[in-house]
Amino acid sequence: MLLVAVMALVVLTALAVGLLAWRRVRALRVGGIDVALRATDGKGRGWQLGVAHYRGEEFAWYRILSLRSGPNCVINRRTVDIAQRREPSVAEAYAMPSGSTVLDLSGPDLELAMNSDALTGFLSWLESAPPGRSVPWAS
Repeated sequence: MLLVAVMALVVLTALAVGLLAWRRVRALRVGGIDVALRATDGKGRGWQLGVAHYRGEEFAWYRILSLRSGPNCVINRRTVDIAQRREPSVAEAYAMPSGSTVLDLSGPDLELAMNSDALTGFLSWLESAPPGRSVPWAS
């Protein structure tokens, strides 16, 4: 009898965790874009898949497989520059959205990988900075 109760509790807990994970992914996808992120400061764990949202001056990135309720990384438009654009290598293409371009950012030591539609939106967001800020590298 005790074994049945423990098994039922384990199954209910697994269902609850699965439901919470499904709700998180579904909520993040609404209005978000698929973006892979990698820290380039030497402490990174490789490419991580996530969903990003634009919040005014901020680009908030949420890791897909995370229990954290807030964003895992926030990039402020005023502190970011694009140092370089490149195509992903064959070894890293598996870990990012298909058809991605990799942006090497300076300011935050990060690389972002996103498809061409998301890249167009990201560059538009950067270029729409307030008057007085020049962004010649974005185009």
